[in-house]
Amino acid sequence: MTVSYTLKVAEAHFGAFSGLLLRWRGSIYKLLYKEFLLFGALYAVLSITYRLLLTQEQKQIYAQVARYCNRSADLIPLSFVLGFYVTLVVNRWWSQYTSIPLPDQLMCVISACVHGVDQSGRLLRRTLIRYANLASVLVLRSVSTRVLKRFPTMEHVVDAGFMSQEERKKFESLKSDFNKYWVPCVWFTNLAAQARRDGRIRDDIAFCLILEELNKYRAKCSLLFHYDWVSIPLVYTQVVTIAVYSFFALSLVGRQFVEPETGATKLQETLEPGKGASPVLGDLDMFVPLTTLLQFFFYAGWLKVAEQLINPFGEDDDDFETNQLIDRNLQVSLLSVDDMYQNLPPAEKDQYWDEAQPQPPYTVATAADSLRPSFLGSTFNLRMSDDPEQCLQVEASPRSDLPAPATQTPLLGRFLGAGALSPAVSLRNFGRARGAPRTPHLPRFRTEIGGQEAASRIDEAEESGDETLEP
Repeated sequence: MTVSYTLKVAEAHFGAFSGLLLRWRGSIYKLLYKEFLLFGALYAVLSITYRLLLTQEQKQIYAQVARYCNRSADLIPLSFVLGFYVTLVVNRWWSQYTSIPLPDQLMCVISACVHGVDQSGRLLRRTLIRYANLASVLVLRSVSTRVLKRFPTMEHVVDAGFMSQEERKKFESLKSDFNKYWVPCVWFTNLAAQARRDGRIRDDIAFCLILEELNKYRAKCSLLFHYDWVSIPLVYTQVVTIAVYSFFALSLVGRQFVEPETGATKLQETLEPGKGASPVLGDLDMFVPLTTLLQFFFYAGWLKVAEQLINPFGEDDDDFETNQLIDRNLQVSLLSVDDMYQNLPPAEKDQYWDEAQPQPPYTVATAADSLRPSFLGSTFNLRMSDDPEQCLQVEASPRSDLPAPATQTPLLGRFLGAGALSPAVSLRNFGRARGAPRTPHLPRFRTEIGGQEAASRIDEAEESGDETLEP
């Protein structure tokens, strides 16, 4: 059964999420406790072997192996590989849930567009929606273990009322090597076409609307089937699994407490003669490796989350409740197309008929919400200038006869102390008649670095350039 804790975290107060850590069903402890105990037991066996059973020479060899394993474990990009894999699995998990076919839109269209208060009209509406539910049952039988255990054979589907014996014979008479969940959808279209010819569906627009909703429903069935058919590439799953297991296999040896290297003691005696060889301080001897156990809990738990979500149609704690979805869909859809067809309450004036600004009442617990001002926009409370001249409206009419502003070249301006014209702007002067008026986009020079001299040099260069370009 799906574990729901939404109400427990409706308010993010102190200790709200801490209370979730004590739950067992659907928790990481239930998923991981066997692997966690095995890792702890193997670590304890290696630790006892190193401390009590090995000779001094064997300890030195083991210490070298442990340091090598510890360095090698850091070379595995576990966070990157595992994080990307879990993100892919979670996105796929949610997409599969949104692909579960729900008949809500289809049943509303059938109830509105398929007419007839007699037995024939009632039978037509119920048959149409039953075909839609039959298609979802058939596709869920092929992807969900829970649904298959509930309907192991087609005879169970007939006994459940989703299919008649005649429909079963026609279904089984169709020879196909592929999944035949789409057959009830074809029955639906043929029956809807017959209802259009008989006048039960009064116009082509309503008929097209029914077929469009059916196609959306059938597309979800097809997508759900293909999610089950095309899995995440096996090579990626293998890479992630091998990376996690390899990392902790190296950690079993590499994270063991070992004595400091003897070479470090000799090096200290050489650097500090006369003081004797004092023991070199190494890592603290932690009999229980807390950080290593936490790392195993996080990374292995991450992998377990992906293993549980990669196929949400199984029987894990957080897998989809497909059998309850089937029950809900059948009950709601039959109720909407049968008992609710033209069964309307009388139309009455609402409570706020004569009120221009209706205001529903509040309870004492929510009375404070009525005192809060409504949100009108982030700039609504912006303080504007009190100067009335700033609020005068002017008409901005850009002049088309003026050329575009000059583009300055920073590198040339750095040497000349001025903002020079770019080559693109200078090309506009080609072919200009001598003595033509200068364009208004004159360059502005920096006066602090010889601005007047630079301006005169550039003016002379432009005049000489104009004379050169004259034909």
